[in-house]
Amino acid sequence: MQRALKRWEDVHLTHINKLPAHTNFWRYENKEEAFTFDKKNSKGYRLLDGEWPFLFLPAPEFSPEGFEQKGFDISSLETIEVPSCWQLQGYGKMHYTDVLYPFPLNPPYVPDENPTGIYFKDIELEKKAGERTILKFNGVDSAFDLYVNGEHAGFSKISRLPSEFDITDLIENGSNRLTVRVYQFSDGTYLEDQDMWWLSGIFRSVELYTVTTDTLADIYVDTIADEDFIGFTLKVTGEFFSNEHKNVQLTVLDREKQVVAVIDAEANGEFVVSKHFEHPQLWNAEEPYLYSLLVEYELVDGTKEMIPLRFGFRSIDIIDNQISVNGKRIFFNGVNRHDSHPKTGRTVTVEHMRKDVEMMKQYNMNSVRTAHYPNMDEFYDLCDEYGLYVIDEADLECHGFENSGDYNWISDNELWEKQYVARAVGMVKRDRNHPSIIMWSLGNESGAGRNFGAMYQAIKKLDDRRLVHYEGDRVAAYSDVYTTMYTRLNRLEEIGKRSEGCKPHILCEYGHAMGNGPGGLTEYQQLMRKYPRLQGGFIWEWCDHGIETVNENGEVYYRYGGDFGDFPTNGNFCIDGLVYPDRTPSPGLYEYKKVIEPIVTEVIDADQGRIRIENRYDFRNLEGILLKAKAVSYDKVIDEVTVTLPEIAPGEVHEIQLPLAFDRIQSEDNVYIYVQYVEPIDTLYAEKGHEITKENFLVPATKLTKQNVVEDVQDAIAVKETPLELILQNGTMKAVFSKFKGMLETFEVNGEAVIEKGPELTVWRAIIDNDMYKKDDWINKYFLKQAKEVLVSFSHEHVDGAIIVEVKKYFSTVNQAWGFDLTYRYVVNENGSLRIQLNGEKVLRGEEIPPMLPRIAIELHMNESFDHVTWFGRGDGESYQDSKRSQLIGLYEKTVADMHTDYVYPQENGARTDTSFLALSHEEKSILIQSKEERDFTIHDYTTENLEEAKHLGNIKKSPYNVLTIDYKQSGLGSNSCGEDQLPPYRVGFEDFTIDLEIRNIKRSDIVEESKFYKSK
Repeated sequence: MQRALKRWEDVHLTHINKLPAHTNFWRYENKEEAFTFDKKNSKGYRLLDGEWPFLFLPAPEFSPEGFEQKGFDISSLETIEVPSCWQLQGYGKMHYTDVLYPFPLNPPYVPDENPTGIYFKDIELEKKAGERTILKFNGVDSAFDLYVNGEHAGFSKISRLPSEFDITDLIENGSNRLTVRVYQFSDGTYLEDQDMWWLSGIFRSVELYTVTTDTLADIYVDTIADEDFIGFTLKVTGEFFSNEHKNVQLTVLDREKQVVAVIDAEANGEFVVSKHFEHPQLWNAEEPYLYSLLVEYELVDGTKEMIPLRFGFRSIDIIDNQISVNGKRIFFNGVNRHDSHPKTGRTVTVEHMRKDVEMMKQYNMNSVRTAHYPNMDEFYDLCDEYGLYVIDEADLECHGFENSGDYNWISDNELWEKQYVARAVGMVKRDRNHPSIIMWSLGNESGAGRNFGAMYQAIKKLDDRRLVHYEGDRVAAYSDVYTTMYTRLNRLEEIGKRSEGCKPHILCEYGHAMGNGPGGLTEYQQLMRKYPRLQGGFIWEWCDHGIETVNENGEVYYRYGGDFGDFPTNGNFCIDGLVYPDRTPSPGLYEYKKVIEPIVTEVIDADQGRIRIENRYDFRNLEGILLKAKAVSYDKVIDEVTVTLPEIAPGEVHEIQLPLAFDRIQSEDNVYIYVQYVEPIDTLYAEKGHEITKENFLVPATKLTKQNVVEDVQDAIAVKETPLELILQNGTMKAVFSKFKGMLETFEVNGEAVIEKGPELTVWRAIIDNDMYKKDDWINKYFLKQAKEVLVSFSHEHVDGAIIVEVKKYFSTVNQAWGFDLTYRYVVNENGSLRIQLNGEKVLRGEEIPPMLPRIAIELHMNESFDHVTWFGRGDGESYQDSKRSQLIGLYEKTVADMHTDYVYPQENGARTDTSFLALSHEEKSILIQSKEERDFTIHDYTTENLEEAKHLGNIKKSPYNVLTIDYKQSGLGSNSCGEDQLPPYRVGFEDFTIDLEIRNIKRSDIVEESKFYKSK
């Protein structure tokens, strides 16, 4: 038998005394204040943020008697910052889950242990006749009761929508007591199981404002396109609190605040006006032109009131089964975004949001999904202003029911319909004046059922001009678009091909950006661009949700699930963003920027610098954008020019001849042309010169073919043997081999050890997050971490003054019937150079083999004093074979320490791909390492074992040597922490292989010239 429902678990109750939802606007006394668009200048506005006395309790039932009364003693209470999340202020427990509810499934009941915070605020108020006092809570998790001077003023839930209360009849002249009792869990919690930290409290601002009884209550601005999408009708609907007759004047102003139109209307409680505009400037994400609308009317007392709004002329339609803005098909290069700050959690400021929006624009994103709840009002203002298409998502996710066996438990239960619909209606009524919002979302990962149909119908009654999306609707019955997430490429292509009569498709989530990754984004972009039905997608997700922590040494690191003793937890699954918690870009962000580049460069004739430029913007013409071209041979700039692009309309291509000095270029070696497209003037989100995208390509006529230059050196190599060692030495070098292990133990040049151990074959890499579903087999079925070389034979011989050491080995691991026959061939030359050749032939005695290997590579331990790295390959950031387009071929330099990528959760990192040579330097001494073919390499000042032992930034134990890993192949990154596996071209298989290297001592100043030839026999 179930107990009686408490107020905070009453599914039949959506609120008590909460005012109806409405669009967000503020009232001003004059134009000057109105056009600041600053609510702090509005009539009767008061921000109540700050320190509030606070009482934290294990459950509501522990509330002290009379806590709501004005005379309740709060003098000894601690204070808490409002807004904030109380777990990050030292109250309650931090807990992270992705899917799981942190309590038993028994809707609508919640646990008796229901952490509760009581907030108190004493404020001075003045009551005026004809004036109403409104108290607004912008976000409270998850439900709360409001008391004013001892009287119950209201109750509300839906954490991430505002709750407003008219408290006029409860306040007094002078001092007033506001008491807010907040419950961590409510029946609403069953609808708020989003992938994020469980954080509670008054986490958004609390505001108070006054209105007159005859003021404007709500206003809706709509724009309706003509058939040709050139002319538009502006339609404005307004509703007043009273039926008093009013003359209303609406003034439309352009971006420069010049008056475009004046519209007069009469209102008897409400008004509807329409005006046609022949050729207005249109709003889109690339050219976000905003008009101002000033609504002016006279109140009963004779004073005027003004309401400023911003709006954009734009239309959202499905034309020929494709999503269109202003009649043009668009393509989404989007991202999912949570409210998240490393110190304050879900409490974020306008400037923090502005930083996010600016970065999205800088990195070529044109759209954002508010995963998985409505954001603060100001976020949409920023998207309107900067230009981002928005999928505005209802505060609704019931993901934990998926594990119950009945995913639709409450989504298909009519008892919950009112709760579902309230979340949709509240979102639409608040946000529908924003041109940036082109799609409403019914929520996320909540199964399916009748309640979504009810939400869809409720939204369409309020706004039938925008699209509605819900990914859980697998048959698109109550979704205007067909939406999937993490769809594998083969399936996505099937969707793209099946287009006739079908709804447009978007990927609301793909490319899981967890840890090192995602990889394979290029293939997604190519496929989505190939089929018109596929209109892009949204990367999961924008930022890592790490919690900033300072260790005993004053170093910052970030905690994740499980670090607070929370269980059950999904661990570091919250560390899954394109930016780190402090908004530092990850390698994945640089790659995504390149993959979604709006200007694509195709080489037609590289030897003459003839290129084709494709404009992938949907609306922006490329005219005026600066193309900077530079011809570079290694570190030498041969020529550079700047070209102003001509008119190139969206979707068009244009061929140009780069005006570089190709007569001089073709007399140099390995010349690459670097092409960079930059903004010609300051923009709202970036300064003049901001890089939109870049590309480079080799001039084939300059490609260098390395020659083998063998010097005549008369410095014979002495050979010394012991039962366990072979020692080769002359005046330049010394090589010591272990005859027992069949290994090069050390290699010295001029008396200094260069190689301190190696090489050894490895098939292992430190696990990356996208390996999570393979690691158990790799470790416990195929035992790849235990793989070892076993000596078969060891021999050496003199050949033309050089010593050739040949070592045969067998490489395999625990209880496996597969492995490699290895032949190491070391050529030790009189000039001090060392050539290492390794051939591996696969051996299979059974049928069971790993379907994919992490890598096939050799690992060497190098002298730690040679800690400066120079390489010619992709850089300067890390790259992998399925994530390398953002890193251009060139000559780069870094320290070994800087070759590390500081992922919040330490994992394999720092690879540099397509490298033709690298050099390790100490002061003026360098060791040049060259390969016959381009290779990928990694170098770190720690071992793989130490990397895997570390769980946070700064915890990696350093080694007394540098670990250099040179790959025959390394598997790509993929997105399989939640998405596509590594694609076949980027998977290392069980295959024969060869690695061929030359290592020699040179001067640091000679690196480039010495790299142009080999010196070993």
